[in-house]
Amino acid sequence: MHAVHTVFLLGTGVFWTTAYVLLIRTGSRERTFGMPVVAFATNISWEFMFAFVRPPSGLGHVINIVWFCFDVAVGYTVVRFGRAEFPYLPDRLFLPALAALLLLAYPGMNYVSEEFDAGDGVLTAFGSNLAMSGMFLAMLAARRGTRGQSVGIALAKLLGTACASLTMLSDPDGDPRYDNALMYYLYIGCLVVDLAYVYAVFAVRRAEGAAVPGELAAQSAVQG
Repeated sequence: MHAVHTVFLLGTGVFWTTAYVLLIRTGSRERTFGMPVVAFATNISWEFMFAFVRPPSGLGHVINIVWFCFDVAVGYTVVRFGRAEFPYLPDRLFLPALAALLLLAYPGMNYVSEEFDAGDGVLTAFGSNLAMSGMFLAMLAARRGTRGQSVGIALAKLLGTACASLTMLSDPDGDPRYDNALMYYLYIGCLVVDLAYVYAVFAVRRAEGAAVPGELAAQSAVQG
C-alpha cells in the first residue's frame, strides 16, 4: 500500500508540473496567461505557505518547492501580459490590483487552514482546486476561445488532481479527519469539473480548427 501511495504522490507531482510547464509555455507563446488570476493568487499563496512556512516532510516538501518556482513563472506571464486581458482597467491600476489580490489571498488561505484544518493544507488544497477548476471553465467562456489554454493543460490538471485524490485515499497512515463526506465531495467535484473542462477545451479547440478553413474559403470567394 505504501508503494501505491508513493506512485500516486509522484503522479501528482509529475502531472501538475507538466500542467505548469504547459501553462508557462502556452502563455509566453500566445502572449497571455493561462491560469485565472484569482486561482494564481490562491495557488501561489498555498505553495509558499506549505513550501516555506509550514512544509510537510519528505517528498511532498520537494514537490511544493518545485511548484512554487513554477508558479513564480506563471506570475511572470500574469504581470507581463495581464493588462491586455483587462482592457476596462486603467493600466496604472493593474499591478496595484494584483498586489492587493495577493495580499488578501495569503492570509485568507492561512486563516482557513488554521481554523478548519489545524494548520494543514488538505482542505485548502482541494477546496481551492475545485474553485480553480470552475475558474478555468469561466476563463474559457470569457475569452470565447482557447487562447492561453490547451487540451494538454486540461488533461495534466485533471490527472494531477485525480492522483492527489488517490494519494489521500491510498495513504496507509491516513488521518481519520479526512475520511468524511466533505472530502469525498471535493474529490468527486474536482474530477467532474476537470472532466468538463477537458471536454470544453477539446470542443472549443475543434470548433476553432473548423472555423479557420471556413474563413479562408470565404476570403477566397470574396477575392475571386
